[in-house]
Amino acid sequence: MDELYAEAHHWEVNTGGETIHAKRMPGKWRRIKWLAASVWLIFFLGPYVQWNGRQAVLFDIPNRQYHLFGVTVLPQDFWMLSLLLLFFAILLAVATALAGRVYCGYFCFQTVWTDVFTWIEERLEGSPPQRRKLDKAPVDARKLRIKVLKHAIWLVIGFLTGFSFVAWFYGAGPLWRDFFVGGANAAVYASVALFTFGTYLLAGWLREQVCFWLCPYARIQGVMLDKSTVVPAYDVARGEPRGRVKKGDLEETRTTGDCVDCNQCVAVCPTGVDIRNGQQEGCITCGLCIDACNAVMDKVGRPRGLIRYASLDELEGQSVKPMLLRPRVWVYTAILALALSGIIYGLSTLAAIELKVLHERAPLYVQLSDGSIQNKYTLKILNKSETDLKVEISAEAPVPLTLMGAEEPIAVKHGEVTPAIVFIKIGRSDLDGERLPVTFVATTQLPDGTQVSAERENAFFGPSR
Repeated sequence: MDELYAEAHHWEVNTGGETIHAKRMPGKWRRIKWLAASVWLIFFLGPYVQWNGRQAVLFDIPNRQYHLFGVTVLPQDFWMLSLLLLFFAILLAVATALAGRVYCGYFCFQTVWTDVFTWIEERLEGSPPQRRKLDKAPVDARKLRIKVLKHAIWLVIGFLTGFSFVAWFYGAGPLWRDFFVGGANAAVYASVALFTFGTYLLAGWLREQVCFWLCPYARIQGVMLDKSTVVPAYDVARGEPRGRVKKGDLEETRTTGDCVDCNQCVAVCPTGVDIRNGQQEGCITCGLCIDACNAVMDKVGRPRGLIRYASLDELEGQSVKPMLLRPRVWVYTAILALALSGIIYGLSTLAAIELKVLHERAPLYVQLSDGSIQNKYTLKILNKSETDLKVEISAEAPVPLTLMGAEEPIAVKHGEVTPAIVFIKIGRSDLDGERLPVTFVATTQLPDGTQVSAERENAFFGPSR
């Protein structure tokens, strides 16, 4: 318990009492961080990608249609969304189990936006010491000009974030047409305003405080790690005891470890933690401390890797279990495969029309004056295409039947469910039992000439023999 208290005592947790101005240093992990962050360009540019004359990906909530390139998903097929959410949730768990908060460090929108905001801050205000000096300086014309320009750029980025988000749901073209002339609805303006000031507040002001106190993932990621998880780690055995490098020191007479106590690993950390005190809540696994430490090791002529991606087992000199021998990897992989298979199956089996058949229960059947038996059915035809269709209905059974109520094609509007009532009549002499299978078939022709159909089996009921 004393050891745990001592370790926690050295954790660096900034509670918002000071603004962290992280130093920027070039390096391998900084380049990877920028490349990973560039994935978010899809968020801004995606709404402008066209597919067959319309926006390639459009979540059309008012019309309850979700267009994904050549596929249109309706609410009836939204079970695939559950599988998609499950897929990404498990993928996040896999990434955390294998490499800690790697999502936070490289892909999280909060981390990426904060990185962009602080990059702008550095371009305008200078290095971290210069920024701290400017913050403490009295307000004059120069400070006011720099601060106003910085916050204006932050607000513009926030506005573009909100505008791009709404474009995925409203349509990029219609949004540009309606937004600036007051033609959009109140929900559009409210959403853009919320994202504008939310982005400005979270990425510009709260920054790492979101990672510490607001993000639920930061609270649960600790239970996903184990001794085999690879995270940025300080090699205590190699680095301690720390000591400054002095001119004239000889390697063979050196009594200190490789850590020269330069604090560059702390200076570049976007959350202000000292990785030398062990893995802690504030570490977002971005690897920037590795770049800083490697640069210092190069200068003092010592091997790289004092801070590196490593597991606790590796640092303790224990054998590292291969990834494929870890049970949790197999469990996660199986869940991912099942979820992905379900999504692929759902997308591949989407049809232009869907048919459901409801049998009338009261009465179950009616005997007509000619002795034949009649059953009543309610058909529900869902048009998943983007155009109105004319659907023809037919029915099949092992015995001759007469279908009534579907002599003419049924007009079905796109994206809607159209009900239709039909009757089936079968001669009493043709019934050899109380129940007979009946198959309804809905057939239509799409605008491109493609013939599509949907089938649904039901039952025909009659009196007992």
